[in-house]
Amino acid sequence: MAQRALTVRRWQRTEYERLVDLGAFEREPVELIAGQLIVAEPQSSYHATTVGFIDDALRAFLPRGFFVRAQMPLALDADSAPEPDLAVVRGTREDYLTTHPARPVLVIEVADYSLHFDRHDKASLYARGHIADYWIVNLVERVLEVYRDPERDPSAPYGWRYRSVASLIPPAVVTPLEIPTTAIAVGDLLR
Repeated sequence: MAQRALTVRRWQRTEYERLVDLGAFEREPVELIAGQLIVAEPQSSYHATTVGFIDDALRAFLPRGFFVRAQMPLALDADSAPEPDLAVVRGTREDYLTTHPARPVLVIEVADYSLHFDRHDKASLYARGHIADYWIVNLVERVLEVYRDPERDPSAPYGWRYRSVASLIPPAVVTPLEIPTTAIAVGDLLR
């Protein structure tokens, strides 16, 4: 008897959000990535503390009209609701009482065990979502990877990639594209 190929059930973001509202994933760390539920990796103490340091550093330089969301969902597209470690968005918290932000000005992932996933899958997903500024705080190699200029690329996991990738180490500084009047020391992101 011939075996049939398995069918994978792809989820829409609206379906996923409805299940979240019903408490279906109450104690499960999942995020919706291109229609698939992905279980988040547990965080080491170093990873979690680094997220906190970066959160503090970002809040110190953000001008009025921008704020930081730590480990909260984005309404990226119809089938993705990733939960980056940090996202800088325009507006105020009240602006997002009924929907998650769709277009953050900056997304940051802190990567140790997730480095490959963040570089390939998440980078392709964020490029597809037209996120102009994506940073990976690479704890393995102790560098800040700055991804910019999204473009179509059929060979990338989600059909998009970043044209520009730079690796920065202290004492370099980095300026978010949407907030050109501010600069943050790379050393403040790599503790």
